[in-house]
Amino acid sequence: MFRKSIALVLFSCAPFSLFAWGVLGHRAVARIAENHLSAAAKREVARMLGPETMPLVSTWPDEIRSDPQYSSTAPWHYLNVATGLDFSAFAAQLTAAPAAPAPAPTNAYTALQQVRKDLKDPKKTADEKLFALKFLVHLVGDVHQPLHVGHADDRGGNNIMTSWRGRDANLHSIWDGDLVEYPGFTFTEMAAAYDHATPAQIKQWQKDDVATWLFESYQLCTPIYASATANPKFDYHFYPTFGPVVEQQILKAGIRLAGVLNEIFAKPQSARPTAAAAQ
Repeated sequence: MFRKSIALVLFSCAPFSLFAWGVLGHRAVARIAENHLSAAAKREVARMLGPETMPLVSTWPDEIRSDPQYSSTAPWHYLNVATGLDFSAFAAQLTAAPAAPAPAPTNAYTALQQVRKDLKDPKKTADEKLFALKFLVHLVGDVHQPLHVGHADDRGGNNIMTSWRGRDANLHSIWDGDLVEYPGFTFTEMAAAYDHATPAQIKQWQKDDVATWLFESYQLCTPIYASATANPKFDYHFYPTFGPVVEQQILKAGIRLAGVLNEIFAKPQSARPTAAAAQ
């Protein structure tokens, strides 16, 4: 039983770094997902994206950040919470019934729920569904970067100053980019190297709900924060320690993204003309 005083804490403003996995990681997640789409999902995604591909649109929600038209989506990329929550406390905060009328998405969890709902809604226009698809591809990747479900008191690691191979950096930015880029893969090479889930893993990971995804990232924060406390000057030893976590999380994100899309597009969607990329 958790005390009522423990509350989910959201940032009042965006953290310094929000680009989880960077271009490389997001595109690898999307490529892995493509490898596991059902025939029906593959057809529908291709119809909706037209000349684009899932890897190419996976970074679109980051690319539109500077456009005032999309300023309301800034908090969608992360969810930062108080420390010390067990799964029951964590999940209860996520699934608490919103006041009516339901508010617009304000964090990664509520945004994921909304875009999944929009993709299933026959009343949504082609452009609205395309917008939802692009955000779904992106946000599944975001929430698998552990520090995008990090601690509120240090802004998801943004306030924790460290160094990476002699260069000053904050803890969050190292996980967003440096660790992903360290092996020197292209996104296609990364997807090929990481896409080795067993049938049993695929079945389980696609069965897990979004609260489980987020809690896994939240739990991974514990050793990540501990590493910065023990020695904030990260050198080449850091990648062998945490590289397997990066690989696992990118793989899980790709497998789970495919599972969500397979579920959404299991039934034929109402016929609509292919939409141009959302502006």
